[in-house]
Amino acid sequence: MTCTSRKIDQLRLQIPAFECVPGCHDCCGPVTASSEEMARLPVKGIAAHEAALADYNCVHLGPNGCEVYDQRPLICRLFGTTPNLPCPNGRGPEQPIEPAVEHRVHRLIASTRQRLL
Repeated sequence: MTCTSRKIDQLRLQIPAFECVPGCHDCCGPVTASSEEMARLPVKGIAAHEAALADYNCVHLGPNGCEVYDQRPLICRLFGTTPNLPCPNGRGPEQPIEPAVEHRVHRLIASTRQRLL
């Protein structure tokens, strides 16, 4: 396990969880992920990526929502946990993410090579 993978795992534990509106995918658009995060996701073909981007969706968004929810990238996990990335339906955890944790997530994202999902 790489140092970055360990950081990702540690940050995931510090991002508060909350229940989304069933069937909602309003925050599921194209996002970026690090190589380490990409390695945890199933590989999708070029055609699937192009089709998702044409609809301004994430390639891992299926008919029943996120198909990789347990392994979704850090940026996806931040949605709804911070005023900087609010849930369009007003959902969120009882306690929002600690600003220092959010800062560490953004710093990790900025320090790693990102690829478009």
